[in-house]
Amino acid sequence: MQSWYNIFPKNTGLSVYVWIVFCILPFYFIFRSSSGIEITFGILMIVLFFIAYRLSFISKGWLVYVWVGIEIAISIVMTLFFGYVYFALFLAFFIGNIQNKIGFFTLYVVLLFSTIAAVNVSFFTQNELFFSQFPFIVICVIGVILLPFNTYNRNKREKLEGQLEDANLRISQLMVIEERERIARDLHDTLGQKLSLIGLKSDLAGKLMDANPDAAKSEISDIQQTARTALKEVREMVTDMREANLEEEIIRIQQMLNAAQKKFTIEGNPKLINIPLLVENVVSMCLKEAVTNVVKHSQASYCHILIKQSPDELLIRVQDNGMGTPESIDFTKGNGLRGMKERLEFVNGSLEIRPLNGTTLNIRVPNVIQQTKQEGLV
Repeated sequence: MQSWYNIFPKNTGLSVYVWIVFCILPFYFIFRSSSGIEITFGILMIVLFFIAYRLSFISKGWLVYVWVGIEIAISIVMTLFFGYVYFALFLAFFIGNIQNKIGFFTLYVVLLFSTIAAVNVSFFTQNELFFSQFPFIVICVIGVILLPFNTYNRNKREKLEGQLEDANLRISQLMVIEERERIARDLHDTLGQKLSLIGLKSDLAGKLMDANPDAAKSEISDIQQTARTALKEVREMVTDMREANLEEEIIRIQQMLNAAQKKFTIEGNPKLINIPLLVENVVSMCLKEAVTNVVKHSQASYCHILIKQSPDELLIRVQDNGMGTPESIDFTKGNGLRGMKERLEFVNGSLEIRPLNGTTLNIRVPNVIQQTKQEGLV
């Protein structure tokens, strides 16, 4: 279950040197005995305990419970015959590492009751020895009560943190893949068609150069214009790839609407609170695309933008009084709607469009995404 160097419990609030003392201390209790048989028996119990303790770390399945059972029995014997109760702390730590709930609670209850019973019996059989170490025995019993739950919960938390770290790494990898696919799609849609057109017109201009120079010049002029358009679109793509900030995007949107001579109102605070950069980047790009569609395609004279944060979600609404129709809402082509929808789906967001008295576009991202920062035997 754990490496050999974890035989000395870690993160329990005690130094490893304290655990070493707990390993050496039983010999002091044993050598207090006058009988050679008792000393030999005690040493045998100590050796057997640490052999079983080591095997419990490397075993699996039912063998783990066999070794722990042997260790509990040895701990009881050491408590009753030699007054050494501290093996129970080793067991408390180990039981806390068992992630199977039934196994954990079963061994916890057995250890707790057996330790308390052995301590109570030893108070009557070894009064002088037990009273001399009474404070330490109380601390040991408290450790047997609390240490397994502390270790169990810590291991569970570390496991969840590891899973969260793996999930975040996977999300980062998916972001890279999704961005590559988007860039490839944009390059294909933006440059592929125009480069093909430039190639066709270049061939045509070459054929017309001698037969019809004027027509060839016209084709060359078209090639130049197409190249300029492609260069402009590539620059726009590069701009989109940079990290978007909603406050900055709102300023650019205002400039765009003013340049297009369209009236507009902006409601809400563009300074988002507790929003991951990924989400802000996505909604900023989607808002820019939505307003660009208003300017280029809607024939609207007015645009209203609403930014609203609630405990449940982030809502960005873009309304216009243009010529929106059900036929104009096509997520498979045109107007960048497909790209907006795909970006939002990546952060569990949604895109809703209603063509009524113009067009209303709702961008929603649930708060569960904004906050994003299973069990074996042992």
